[in-house]
Amino acid sequence: MKVYKIPEATVMRLSIYSRYLRQLMDEEKETISSGEIAIGVGVSSAQVRKDLAYFGEFGTRGVGYKVEELYGYLMKILGLDHRWNIIIIGAGKLGSAFALYQGFMDRGFTISAIMDVDEKIIGTELEGVKIEAMDVLEERVKARNITLGVITVPAFAAQEVTDQLVASGVKAILNFSPRVLKVPNEVILRNVDLSVNLEVLSFYLAFNR
Repeated sequence: MKVYKIPEATVMRLSIYSRYLRQLMDEEKETISSGEIAIGVGVSSAQVRKDLAYFGEFGTRGVGYKVEELYGYLMKILGLDHRWNIIIIGAGKLGSAFALYQGFMDRGFTISAIMDVDEKIIGTELEGVKIEAMDVLEERVKARNITLGVITVPAFAAQEVTDQLVASGVKAILNFSPRVLKVPNEVILRNVDLSVNLEVLSFYLAFNR
């Protein structure tokens, strides 16, 4: 299996499937069909089967999937069978909200370090994690085995922060700043622009007026 052959849309749906299966586990449901998964998450049963087929054979014909077993497979495929340490750069409103969100911990992500340049908040804590100055970034990344960085700084500072994260050894970056960033090929970059998502919604609303 080549990772580059797996569509990103499939990976995103796997995440949704896993959340739905977790919900079914809480409801003590033991087995489920692809059709039931499809109805639960809003896709076709053929799409569910196609997405799972990238990773092997799951379930039993005529019986379906064991909910807990399939959930375990998906968590392993998504890399969520162990914890990932995260560093947040920017402890403003967005960065603070990210740090305080308990859902990340539930999915295997630990906020291990938070950095900022504002002297007024350096030394304070968010969920037990001390906000520190940028000059200890590389030291924290190495000491706490941090592989994933989250950027929530203003656009003008985003590339400089990205370069520092890359130099420190971070392998993946989630960018919330409204700026197109440059990273080496070996670093995984994903951009989250909230205004773009709003504009997609406004596009569909405009065509359905």
